[in-house]
Amino acid sequence: MGKLAVRALRAVLVVVLTGTVFVQALMVWALVSGSDPEDGSLPLTPLRVITILGIGTAQVALVCVWRLVTMVRRGTVFSHAAFRYVDVIIGAIVAAALVWFAVTVLNAPGQRDDPGVTLIMGGIGVAILGVALIVLVLRMLLAQAVARDVEAAQMQAELDEVI
Repeated sequence: MGKLAVRALRAVLVVVLTGTVFVQALMVWALVSGSDPEDGSLPLTPLRVITILGIGTAQVALVCVWRLVTMVRRGTVFSHAAFRYVDVIIGAIVAAALVWFAVTVLNAPGQRDDPGVTLIMGGIGVAILGVALIVLVLRMLLAQAVARDVEAAQMQAELDEVI
């Protein structure tokens, strides 16, 4: 991976992480100030808590991607240490899907006249779970690459003994 690509990705990660921390801080401030509407509309406190949790899942994934990029740059990504970060990313994506389903459930009573919105939101939750499955497949590819790397190292060691 080139230095320019690593720097660009890290810059994007810093901008996104900074933005999510800012929004999360605003949500915490709004939660502490406790300004829910009294007109009978959807209470904002549960949505704020869910938003804080959802942003937290994204932040966990961003930090793990940062660590994986560092491993790529060092040439150590094809090791067993990378699995920990990939597993955490998968968990964060699944947690994000669960958070999205919670938003869907909270929003559903207000959509009785138009249940299509709830169905679309449920479909988005399933799509988020699909992303977790894609990352799981990529994890399996990483496992195969690590196994091949170990096998190649063993073969190189045997070849070195012969020579």
